[in-house]
Amino acid sequence: MEMQLKEDVVEVVAGKSSFNFKDFSVRFIALALTLVAAVLLGVDKETTTVSVTIVSSLPPLDLPVTAKWTEMSAFVYFVIANAIACSYGATSLILMLVARGRSKLVALVVTILDLVMVGLLFSVVGATSSIGLIGYNGNSHVHWDKVCNVFDKFCHQVAVAIFVSFAGSIAYLLLIVLAALKLHKKF
Repeated sequence: MEMQLKEDVVEVVAGKSSFNFKDFSVRFIALALTLVAAVLLGVDKETTTVSVTIVSSLPPLDLPVTAKWTEMSAFVYFVIANAIACSYGATSLILMLVARGRSKLVALVVTILDLVMVGLLFSVVGATSSIGLIGYNGNSHVHWDKVCNVFDKFCHQVAVAIFVSFAGSIAYLLLIVLAALKLHKKF
């Protein structure tokens, strides 16, 4: 035990701390990006008035209509998946600080979970982008009108959230690349 402590002190004094600053920085960026993406869409809500004509001889009715993220399953999936990725990012940062590169099992589990986060975030970006595209362009085959001309602010905030989440997924992908490079250096 005392010998291990001396070796750790020698490593830190010699400037060879097992703390990986690149990994920590990218992990923190991934955590921040997924948090921002979840919050951006989680608070997104817009109410507007839409004129509806029931009978052509009567004047149109002005109805308030609200767009919320909870009304589309892809948006709910987006918020939940980004919250999961953010929570995992915080947990992995804590594990990284506690383990400080001494546990190969922790490093392996974190790398595998990083890969799971990449898949989760890429899937959520794809699902939300497809719904966003339908909202922006509509779909004439199923008679869905575009809604982004009515809910402009809502749609712009969804687009920004998608972009930020995509950046978060790229950050997690970069963590996989860093782990692969570290593994490559050992062989």
